[in-house]
Amino acid sequence: MGLLNQIRTPADVRAMPKSHLPRLAQELRDRMIEVVSAGGGHLASNLGVTELTIALHRCFDFSSDRLLWDVGHQCYPHKLLTGRNDRFETLRNSGGISGFPEPAESEYDLFSVGHAGTAIATAVGMARGDQACGRKNSVVAVVGDASIVNGLAFEGLNQAGTLKRQFLVVLNDNKWGIAPTQGGLADHLAKLRTSAVYEGIKEQTKQTLASLPLVGKPMFDALAALKEGFKATLSPHQIFEQLGLQYVGPIDGHDIAHLIEMLDVLKDAHHPVLLHVHTVKGRGCDWATADPGKFHSPKPFRVQNGKVTVPAGKGTSWTRAFVDSLIDLGHKNEKVVALTAAMPDGTGLDRFAKVFPDRFLDVGIAESCTVDVAAGMARAGLRPVAAIYSTFLQRAFDQVFQEVVLQGLPVLFCLDRAGLVGGDGAVHHGFLDVAYLRNFPGMVLMAPADEPALRAAMRLALTLDGPAAIRYPRDVVPAPLSERTTFELGVSHELRRGEDASIISYGTTAQPALQAAEMLAADGLEVRVIDGRFARPIDRAMVAEVFAADRPVVTVEDHSVSGGFGSAILETAQELGLPTSKSRRLGIPVDRFVGHGSRSGQLAEVGIDAAGIAAALGGLLAGEDRTQPQSQRLAGRTTRRSRSAVSR
Repeated sequence: MGLLNQIRTPADVRAMPKSHLPRLAQELRDRMIEVVSAGGGHLASNLGVTELTIALHRCFDFSSDRLLWDVGHQCYPHKLLTGRNDRFETLRNSGGISGFPEPAESEYDLFSVGHAGTAIATAVGMARGDQACGRKNSVVAVVGDASIVNGLAFEGLNQAGTLKRQFLVVLNDNKWGIAPTQGGLADHLAKLRTSAVYEGIKEQTKQTLASLPLVGKPMFDALAALKEGFKATLSPHQIFEQLGLQYVGPIDGHDIAHLIEMLDVLKDAHHPVLLHVHTVKGRGCDWATADPGKFHSPKPFRVQNGKVTVPAGKGTSWTRAFVDSLIDLGHKNEKVVALTAAMPDGTGLDRFAKVFPDRFLDVGIAESCTVDVAAGMARAGLRPVAAIYSTFLQRAFDQVFQEVVLQGLPVLFCLDRAGLVGGDGAVHHGFLDVAYLRNFPGMVLMAPADEPALRAAMRLALTLDGPAAIRYPRDVVPAPLSERTTFELGVSHELRRGEDASIISYGTTAQPALQAAEMLAADGLEVRVIDGRFARPIDRAMVAEVFAADRPVVTVEDHSVSGGFGSAILETAQELGLPTSKSRRLGIPVDRFVGHGSRSGQLAEVGIDAAGIAAALGGLLAGEDRTQPQSQRLAGRTTRRSRSAVSR
């Protein structure tokens, strides 16, 4: 029986002989590779944090102490050590365990978190709250995968330095986020790692720790001397010290025994401490350490004889279609520049950077800064294209408003991962961008239905005098849905004619809308399908024509049903004094979060797949509302005049 199978709670880790812990680390890695290779997920970051996670659970009792993870995708070893090994095969599957910390799963997960930079500030809040409530527990924030460069992380450090109690920040420094860490702080940390004295630090600290008394003032005097030695040796002006945190490190993050020695000392310090831990992203697998970016969040893969094969995906992804278009536009317009916030691989901009290295900027995990840099570039006369996941642009809402929209600057936001995202679940769904962007004066919002439409939308955006945003999902681009390859500002496009009812789709919902129309046609219903294309400005002429007919209308979007494209359509109809009683909006529900699982399953769950659209429109034609999830719908096909058309 393996060691991992003996772990039911972290208490079992604390009871295990120290000599067994390296073997436990290997079993954790084997288990993660086994599950991620079969179903995908985050891998390299978790391989790198394995020993650190074991040491943390060895030295603290997080049933009462506090452990907060930054960039929650580095929590897999933590999940395996906190009672979830027997369900680990369900990782990221519908009804299974989340790929991020999830309080509904375990008392050891304090926040559902998938955005970077939050751990230190929330840990400060918990430290203050526990102190106010008379608790004497420890608080630990683990900051990794380059999230220390995020502005919120600095704000958290600024507050952490004011605490008058135990508080430990573990800086898991592996040189990477999803891509190599960017910026001045990254360079500073690199100098610490590559200093000529780095190799000697481990022995120096071991010798010092061995001579430290276990308790009392002498221990803290000695620890202070150790701290001063580090400062003098490595850097006379540590930024962390200036913020009020005692800096210790860097130390080897893969030496479990040494990590435990250090944590056993630091956990009793009655003041804020930052422990700088150097780890290797992908540790334990040569193929992962050789290409940490590729194995940050891989699709399912095969490992045979030490070699890894990642099967090629079917079809062209929206991400690839976007960057292909951007490269073409870059050749035609030398003022086109591209920016991203630590996602060159995920957004496809790594390919743009290879063609135009001087016209690409990775700002690091700093979306707000990315938007402001883009605004400055636009003011200087460039045409910046900021490729940011929809869920992450939420972090820069005020910068979009103040520095871009209010100034009327021509920044193009290309929002990848818009809509439901599959395995990453609620922390990453891009379901709000239309709602918070369409209220900005002068903002143009577009959603293409296929690759020719994407290219046309980007061409149009780069001719505008003000800001624009284009959204697209993490999915495969469908075959072209129309021969029309031009975009006219605020003009929709008819994809299918019909007299009985209308479906107005936005973006990638055009394809299931057409499929739904075909289902209904089998029962004699002729449904018109319109590709809305613009959530701002809305095609008012199209709205007037559709709603004046006073026939059933369904709007469909891969976005929140509240405040999105459908809302804009109905608002326009009401402004025009047209009837809307025979209309329904289909989209992501507002009364709950959609869990992790396959993207296709999520679309079906919320009723914006072909069957769900057909059911909703069929229900309208029959005088009843059938917008419930697929599992709750009535089955059966019916005739055109007497019953609704439903396809399961």
